[in-house]
Amino acid sequence: MEPIKQFELSKEYLESLQLGIEQGDNDFIQESLEGVNVADIAAILDELELHEVTYVLRLLEKQLAADILIELDQATLTKVLREFENSEIAEWIVLMDSDDGADILNLMSDKDREDVIAEFQDRVKSEQILELLRYEEDTAGGIMAKEFIRANKNWNIVQTINEIRRQAENVEKIFSIYVVNNRQQLLGRVSLKKIILAASDTRIEDIYEEDVISVPVTMDQEEVAAVMRKYDLESVPVVNVKNKLVGRITVDDILDVVQEEADEDIQAMAGVSADIEESDSVFTISKARLPWLLIGVMGGLMGAKIIGFFEDGLSKYLALASFIPLVAATGGNVGIQASSLIVQSLASKSAFDDTPFQRFVKGLFVALLNGLVLGAFVFCVVVFLYGFEPIFGITVGFALFCVVLLASFMGTVTPIVLNRFGINPAIASGPFITTTNDLLGLAVYFGVAMLLLKL
Repeated sequence: MEPIKQFELSKEYLESLQLGIEQGDNDFIQESLEGVNVADIAAILDELELHEVTYVLRLLEKQLAADILIELDQATLTKVLREFENSEIAEWIVLMDSDDGADILNLMSDKDREDVIAEFQDRVKSEQILELLRYEEDTAGGIMAKEFIRANKNWNIVQTINEIRRQAENVEKIFSIYVVNNRQQLLGRVSLKKIILAASDTRIEDIYEEDVISVPVTMDQEEVAAVMRKYDLESVPVVNVKNKLVGRITVDDILDVVQEEADEDIQAMAGVSADIEESDSVFTISKARLPWLLIGVMGGLMGAKIIGFFEDGLSKYLALASFIPLVAATGGNVGIQASSLIVQSLASKSAFDDTPFQRFVKGLFVALLNGLVLGAFVFCVVVFLYGFEPIFGITVGFALFCVVLLASFMGTVTPIVLNRFGINPAIASGPFITTTNDLLGLAVYFGVAMLLLKL
């Protein structure tokens, strides 16, 4: 087996590769990519034009091309699939693990998917992929692979090793040997070390471990990731309602899930309403960003209306306007801090987590402490450094204290409420919290000013 070449993508190499494609220099293309990790090749292809990507994929050996397809950016992959015949795609999918093949089929239209499946020559692979397509994409059944190694509890070591050799032809990585009974129900697992060290006439039922952790096919992929992280698992078996072993999920699949969920949460917190890539069209990106931006603009207009309502008071105390940015910025920061902690705790649930009420009470005490410190600090600066009257310092400091309490309340309660109604709580940490706190903060600020300064 040839060693994997250490590779670094550079602008110079990319230009050389594009020139090689333009000139049809197949020898250069193949030699320059020989021994390069498939993930690096996929990164190269993601930078090329669509016709260049298809040229390279047709040039490479089928197994290598299939491995590269799995690593391509989803946006690139979706475009690439449209450029190939269904028979070509079927040849690649047969060379992949069943879960990767199912993922690719899920990117295609219903008609193209059926046409590709009709091209399968491997009956076993076809049945495996068809079974995976029955499950929701974001469940354990949707991300599991059908390639795994099982051993019957009644087998001896010789039988088991022979069966491992037979099954291992289709399994790229062996983490555990799962033990089943005659009804294919999961009983436990046995390590390769125990199998190798045991006598040839030892039966599997005498050496396997029963404390195997499994997940049901219907479990959400985020919960699967939490289980694997909690128990530090490299793979986890998947069972149906009858406890029949139907697949396994490996750590590389879970890393993809974690990355996907993290991207979704980051976009949600930034106020992006859809799953977009930087390579998407201007219209697509704009459509995903506009909804929350429009809400922010509407909030700003409403904020201007609130300020206009207190115009007479501002004419008496022009200095009040100087501290509007302070109130708005502090309210936004406090709200985002509070909501981020709640979103984080909701994403990594535990049986020992606080109840929503306990979280609220804790957040309230934190807000009280922070509000007192910030209010006192602002009072001191306004009075002793800026030279304003004590009543004016009390007004700004007390208003800031109230805004901190209100922003913390909104940042704590909003994610909990959204989560209770099945809405991604990460959206609460973006423009929603900021805009809401800006409006409420201004109202509180001027309300306190009216009360204390008698505007």
